[in-house]
Amino acid sequence: MSCCSCSAMAFLLKAPSFLPPLNQKLNYISFSPINLQSKFYHASVRNGRWNVPSMTIKAQAAVEGDVLLDEESICVNEESDYGVVCMHHVGILCENLERSLDFYQNVLGLKINEARPHNKLPYRGAWLWVGSEMIHLMELPNPDPLTGRPQHGGRDRHTCIAIRDVSKLKAIFDKAGIAYTLSHSGRPAIFTRDPDANALEFTQVDD
Repeated sequence: MSCCSCSAMAFLLKAPSFLPPLNQKLNYISFSPINLQSKFYHASVRNGRWNVPSMTIKAQAAVEGDVLLDEESICVNEESDYGVVCMHHVGILCENLERSLDFYQNVLGLKINEARPHNKLPYRGAWLWVGSEMIHLMELPNPDPLTGRPQHGGRDRHTCIAIRDVSKLKAIFDKAGIAYTLSHSGRPAIFTRDPDANALEFTQVDD
């Protein structure tokens, strides 16, 4: 197995000798992807910008003052690209499969993937379509506490589903008497919990 010896980036934060009020600049470091053409790649600093293959990272200086970057080489091995395609499914634990299916099918309108076997595992479960991906409901003991969770699901572990119309789903929740919260940022998104307190987010996307 080949090995790429990579030099570490050295970050030297030099605090200024004085801080003029409200006019000390923050410096930004940004990383942008470029096309991969060879086995190893070299990146360097030019005018405060790092161009690094196969990654996109944005970092902002957390302190006021100048940020000095020592110019170091970064090696990227294309063999580390193992071919991520998409999210295949999310596993969600439930105490009672029928109760969960009533919520996911009759409230959320999700359909069961009949092609997935339900009797191959040593516990009960069901596979539900979410677009081209799936949710796998698993009737297993839940190690997480069901009480004391954050009221807003966005502050908890949650599964996010992209939808077309948040207002329509909000009306469905209102009719069914299901509690929810809206996005604190003001974007079109709604959060709720399933019967086992698993947090779900539904975010509105454009066509």
